[in-house]
Amino acid sequence: MNFLRGVMGGPSAGPQPSGAETIQKLCDRVASSTLLDDRRDAVRALKSLSKKYRLEVGIQAMEHLIHVLQTDRSDSEIIGYALDTLYNVISNDLEEEEQEENLPKQVDDLGSQFTEIFIKQQENVTLLLTLVEEFDFHVRWPGVKLLTSLLKQQGPQVQQIILVSPMGVSRLMDLLADSREVIRNDGVLLLQQLTKSNAAIQKIVAFENAFERLLDIITEEGNSDGGIVVEDCLLLLQNLLKNNNSNQNFFKEGSYIQRMKPWFEVGDDNCGWSAQKVTNLHLMLQLVRVLVSPTNPPGATSSCQKAMFHCGLLQQLCMILMATGVPADILTETINTVSEVIRGCQMNQDYFASVNAPSNPPRPAIVVLLMSMVNERQPFVLRCAVLYCFQCFLYKNQKGQGEIVSTLLPSTIDGNSVSAGQLLCGGLFSTDSLSNWCAAVALAHALQENATLKEQLLRVQLATSIGNPPVSLLQQCTNILSQGSKVQTRVGLLMLLCTWLSNCSIAVTHFLHNPANVPFLTGQIAENLGEEEQLVQGLCALLLGISIYYNDNSLENYRKEKLKQLIEKRIGRENFIEKLGFISKHELYSRAAQKPQPSFSSPDHMMFDHEFTKLVKELEGVISKAIYKSSEEDKKEEEVKKTLEQHDNIVTHYKKVIREQDQELEELKQRINTLTSQNEQLQATVTQQVSQIQQHKDQYNLLKVQLGKDTQHHNSHSDTFQMNGIQTEEVSKLKEELEEWKNKHELLQGQLWEKDSVIEKLKSSQLEMGTTEQSSQTSRSGGLEHNNELQKELEMLRSQIQLQSAEISKLQIENQKLQVMSTTADHVLGDSSARAANNSELEGQLEQEIKELKSEVKVLSEEKESLKQHLDSSSSTVAILQDEKSKLQQEVAESKKEQDDLLVLLADQDQKLSALKMKLKDLGVPVEDEDDIESGDQGDEDEDGDEEEQD
Repeated sequence: MNFLRGVMGGPSAGPQPSGAETIQKLCDRVASSTLLDDRRDAVRALKSLSKKYRLEVGIQAMEHLIHVLQTDRSDSEIIGYALDTLYNVISNDLEEEEQEENLPKQVDDLGSQFTEIFIKQQENVTLLLTLVEEFDFHVRWPGVKLLTSLLKQQGPQVQQIILVSPMGVSRLMDLLADSREVIRNDGVLLLQQLTKSNAAIQKIVAFENAFERLLDIITEEGNSDGGIVVEDCLLLLQNLLKNNNSNQNFFKEGSYIQRMKPWFEVGDDNCGWSAQKVTNLHLMLQLVRVLVSPTNPPGATSSCQKAMFHCGLLQQLCMILMATGVPADILTETINTVSEVIRGCQMNQDYFASVNAPSNPPRPAIVVLLMSMVNERQPFVLRCAVLYCFQCFLYKNQKGQGEIVSTLLPSTIDGNSVSAGQLLCGGLFSTDSLSNWCAAVALAHALQENATLKEQLLRVQLATSIGNPPVSLLQQCTNILSQGSKVQTRVGLLMLLCTWLSNCSIAVTHFLHNPANVPFLTGQIAENLGEEEQLVQGLCALLLGISIYYNDNSLENYRKEKLKQLIEKRIGRENFIEKLGFISKHELYSRAAQKPQPSFSSPDHMMFDHEFTKLVKELEGVISKAIYKSSEEDKKEEEVKKTLEQHDNIVTHYKKVIREQDQELEELKQRINTLTSQNEQLQATVTQQVSQIQQHKDQYNLLKVQLGKDTQHHNSHSDTFQMNGIQTEEVSKLKEELEEWKNKHELLQGQLWEKDSVIEKLKSSQLEMGTTEQSSQTSRSGGLEHNNELQKELEMLRSQIQLQSAEISKLQIENQKLQVMSTTADHVLGDSSARAANNSELEGQLEQEIKELKSEVKVLSEEKESLKQHLDSSSSTVAILQDEKSKLQQEVAESKKEQDDLLVLLADQDQKLSALKMKLKDLGVPVEDEDDIESGDQGDEDEDGDEEEQD
């Protein structure tokens, strides 16, 4: 114990051992001690020395500590000490007291070296993952810290080990669900280090429901008003989403974008924001930008932009944009975020154009932002953000471009309010070079890939001073160039002119129409100036090249060939190409070509625009080829262009003709359809009219016949008599059929009576056989059942016959009625008109009754068939019964014979028994009679019953 007191700082006699010696003794104690308490005390002592003697503890004790982790897992206390000791050795997070001391610089290397030793055996990391699963606070927390430190020192190697270990990432995800905030928060830090630059782990973490858990933590902590935990969660979300298209898509499809809206709910009172709130909101805005970054796939960006509009996130950001009291850096980041949310999305761009600032009178948000862009007192970063917002608003937005340019045209200028066009012109010609550059780039974006607006902008006239005539915007730009202003201003104006003149021959003609422009450009290119002016020379060469390439030779003095000769004489082709190459070789050019957002360290570096770099790439090679082409090649090219134009004109003409013919065909098809429908309708009406005419003809013929009957009374009488004769013939036929049915009915009844007699005979014979044995009785009972069934069927047949007889009687009655009606019809033949009406009525009634009689005859025939079937079945059953009866009679006779034989045998046996008894009696043997034996047996049974009752 004296040894431990010396280690722990207690008083001891004699010289003090060195730190290395003490550590060596403690390591021996850990390795050799058999008692757990001794090992625990030694590890605790190593933990206390590990900060001061980091190198010695790391070299001597690491192996022993790992062994403790492997063998003493049952004791959480010693495991916690061992993990803390390893953390102190590996971690480079020094405390303040140690930082004040002059420690050597190789401290950072120590952590990475010890980490390398620890992870050399992959089983150590796997062991650490299993310890992190333990719920005990003294084991789990130091395990999380140690794993985080390992990831900080050797991130990729540790990530790979965790990735290949079974359920390695899933185990660590459970830390976010821990109820203890310390472990949960350190678990977030661990996942930050784990997900750095590893797409595979990022996907696993995302699909382990990380988004849901992290957003829940942010909401619990108070969103942007939360503490550093919110910041850590936002950093982890950025790691999971940045440059990971799969996770971005999963985040969008999981409806997590909608949960971001409450983050940006800022109140009216925005003064006194804490530093943590500013940091949190800054990270939240960056997270939105990660989802809509221009570097993402266009489809993914577009879907996220639409989702942000539909959930109200864009509206919330615009409210922050127009709010008062928002810190400058938050406002700048909000402008950048809104820029990327609306970039290339027509729906979002239209909404942003409708946003108004809360001023009196209200002004569009675009106008308010442009005011701050051209205001030299605003911060440089804010002005860059506004320029980026304006560029994103106009990106692939021809509608927005037209609205901006329309504010410059003479017919739409409103003198009472400040428009975007006026602000751009004011910035273009102000004394501030940064405002000149920003306004020129913004105006160039309004003309990007829009030839009609380039032509319309030529109409813009500017009043330079009182008394002087107005000057066109194009001329004013060239005038400022020739005055020799600052380099930044001239670069901005040259970029505007290059964008304006490219792919617009009319603008080139207007530019060349001013005789001072070409000499100025050639003079600038030909001079040998310093490095600062080389960029201007390159842009002048590009502008002159555009004037040659897009020249339509409408001006005789400035045709393509003459301009090439001018370059050859005053500049030289090689010199011209060299000056043109200054642009793409410039350092600021390559920096601007990397991403759309203008990011400059200082205003002096603000020279190139991202979209302009694309234009330079497109035109540099084309202009170089155009300069070296001869006049003959130009002529051939012009001829080819003319033929192509003629061909295009012919094609367009034929396209117009084809379109017209298509329209005519469609109209003709419609007319044919209408005519066919009309034809069908007319045919239907014709058929209807023909049927009506036929009906009228029939009616006319009937009337003729009736008139003839009136005039010829006797003839009509004979006709009616003939009619009645026809009726009497039908009645006679019906009578004959009824008689036939009656005969058939009587035959059927006779057959039924015969069957009944047979069945009754069978019954009587079966009744006589009632004294036979049980076997015969059972068979007879089956026969009786069968006879009962036959009786039921016969009763059914009788009922059906009765029904048929009733129907026959009905038919007879109806026949009598018909005869009476026919006789009455003969008597009623008095008046010709009355007789005709009565005859017609009688004919209808007779026809109906004849139809009814025929239907009844059909029914009777069907019933006859069914009766025949029933009779056949009954005859077959009778035959079967007769067979069974004969069999039964044979069986009865056999049984009688057997009974007689048995009786004879019994009589013989009785005689023999009596003879034997007599012999026994003669011999003096006592013999009991059968009656005595039976009476004795009954007595014995009674005695046994009494004994059982007593028991």
